[in-house]
Amino acid sequence: MASSAGLLQESWNKIRNDVDTALQQYVEVAPGCPEELRRAMAYSLLAGGKRLRPILVLLACDACGGDVDAAIPAACAIEMVHTYSLIHDDLPAMDDDDLRRGQPTNHVVHGEAAAILAGDALLTLAFEIMARDVQPPAVAAACCADLAAAAGRAGMVGGQMADLQAESTTAPTLTQLENIHRRKTGCLLTGALTLGGRIAQADDDAVNALTNYGRCLGMAFQITDDLLDVSGDAATLGKNPGKDAAQGKLTYPALLGIEESRNRARDMIDEACRWADHFGERGRQLEAMARFVLERDH
Repeated sequence: MASSAGLLQESWNKIRNDVDTALQQYVEVAPGCPEELRRAMAYSLLAGGKRLRPILVLLACDACGGDVDAAIPAACAIEMVHTYSLIHDDLPAMDDDDLRRGQPTNHVVHGEAAAILAGDALLTLAFEIMARDVQPPAVAAACCADLAAAAGRAGMVGGQMADLQAESTTAPTLTQLENIHRRKTGCLLTGALTLGGRIAQADDDAVNALTNYGRCLGMAFQITDDLLDVSGDAATLGKNPGKDAAQGKLTYPALLGIEESRNRARDMIDEACRWADHFGERGRQLEAMARFVLERDH
């Protein structure tokens, strides 16, 4: 039987190529942008990666019967937001990492100041693209609001702050851990799905199904990430493993153990697949994506 990754491979490659082409065009056509800033932006944005979030935008749009090409700007925008978060996460004041996507981190190559500004520029460019290139304007406005909420103070950024604060927690709880990663990881993954649904002008039931699918997928993705930090290697991961334990991070394996963490991830993926059933045959790619998240090795 073909693996979930195998079932996704053809569409994955096409989506990645389409998104990579669009990202390159967005970051290379930069009137008025200082060249060193443009290079720092391109260095991280075009370094590859799974492109999971833009793929989810396009799969969600397709599942809702929308025009996938019309969702390319939103897919690029959310990848820019994700990349900005990685650049800032790697800084010495945050996780202090020197390897990302198999290459030296942005601040190692371009310096801390340029790395900070590159992240800032990618974040703001994301909203410029959404407001200008997503149509009609009412959908663009809704997408901007969704992405801002997913990435902001009560979403990804709030989750990052809670994650930093948890390093000094003496008696962590599962509720605390889930709240951190629902915001830090889950909000942006869920936001990717709702962007695709908005562009397809999906009804409330479809958006609700996408939101719940994203909630489950985000939790499983983070659990798997925590497990890979324990068992993975730098060559495969493209980043340094073992950092969570070294920094005293609150993780699923540390709190629940490896086997219980794996069981919880499987349960979350099973639930995500049930939500994908809402879309019938159009939801099969979402189901395959969920299985891939569980099976991935990087």
